[in-house]
Amino acid sequence: MESSIAAPFLSSGLAARERRRRVSVLGSETTVFTYEPVPGTAAPAGGGRPDGTVTVLAVHGFRGTHHGLLRIVDALPQVRFVMPDLPGFGESTELAGVPHGIEGYGAWLRGLAEALGLGGDTVLLGHSFGSIVAAHFVAADPERFARLVLVNPISAPALEGPQAVMSRLAEFYYWAAARLPHAAGSALLRSSAVVRVMSETMAKTRDAGLREFVHAQHAAHFSEFSSRTMLLEAFKASISHHAAEVAGQLALPVLLIAGDRDEVAHLPDVRRFHDALPDSRLTVIDGVGHLIHYETPQPAAAAISAFLQEETA
Repeated sequence: MESSIAAPFLSSGLAARERRRRVSVLGSETTVFTYEPVPGTAAPAGGGRPDGTVTVLAVHGFRGTHHGLLRIVDALPQVRFVMPDLPGFGESTELAGVPHGIEGYGAWLRGLAEALGLGGDTVLLGHSFGSIVAAHFVAADPERFARLVLVNPISAPALEGPQAVMSRLAEFYYWAAARLPHAAGSALLRSSAVVRVMSETMAKTRDAGLREFVHAQHAAHFSEFSSRTMLLEAFKASISHHAAEVAGQLALPVLLIAGDRDEVAHLPDVRRFHDALPDSRLTVIDGVGHLIHYETPQPAAAAISAFLQEETA
């Protein structure tokens, strides 16, 4: 069922681009999906490997997997994407003896980049929760990557302002699910009804086919997590930090891509984040919320392509 729904929204050429491997990092058997450039496509002019290809290392969001970013990959056939499933999500196992928080994921990301031989010309991309992981990583290790792209960046504390009540309710949901008997807790977290409510809340498109695709993607991948404890750790990290808290430490070029209807990463907060960064660009996409990667990949890809083509210092 999923493949028939996905067909109009994901190209058949993705399979030919895909390479996968397992990498051991901090006890996690991490599955990494690499999407090579399509032969004959023009390479961005901004640098990258000797052949001109730019490599983007992409970090997906909370409860997601690498699948969520595939429409952006599809729209950038000239770019090499390296996309791991975060430890504990998708096909990657949990970290061993390391909490699934911002520091733990940052240490894992460092080890992964070293294991894959990703040099300083690599561009780091993060979506949603991945934006927090990516921003904090670059703040702690400013020489590792050349540029930073943050899609739907979390730019304000989740436990303050208009989102505070919903964040506390969600925290209780994950806390309760982690403490219920295993069968009951797992059923609550993987409830198709709960996943559908989350999906309906986030989706903004009026295109019936695209909405069906989004809901099918969430149904297929939103419950691909390894344990309730890991999920609670990751959720606590997602509401305890935000990308903008390290704005002053991000000296590299940064691209922010925001939706004007985003109820998770509010546009006014993203604008303040943009103003606080020493070297940033902001692209705002109209009519979309927190699902830019699913609903409006083309304008997001156009902004990323322009960013990659900028002259490097």
